[in-house]
Amino acid sequence: MSEYIKVAQTHQLPSGKGMLVKAKGHEIALFNVEGEFYAISNRCPHSTGPLAEGRLFGRIVTCPWHGAQFDVTTGQYCGGQAVKAVATYPVHVEGHSIFIEIN
Repeated sequence: MSEYIKVAQTHQLPSGKGMLVKAKGHEIALFNVEGEFYAISNRCPHSTGPLAEGRLFGRIVTCPWHGAQFDVTTGQYCGGQAVKAVATYPVHVEGHSIFIEIN
């Protein structure tokens, strides 16, 4: 059964930035793309680089370790050394609270 876990407040994550959050044993990279929040697995499939620490340009985050790129809105692989997508998590904002759905 899935549930929504509160992971952050909207003021903690400025537009164009990412941050690491943890929920139910999952490390999740949370991003703010022009006021919309998206969540993907924090670990790059190439060599487990921390995607929350990557640079975000528009919807694309670049892994800080080897440059693999992913669309944070879909998890799709966009280039670099990784060859597969990363998991995504549904995000819900209620007031100023950010929740992530975990199965």
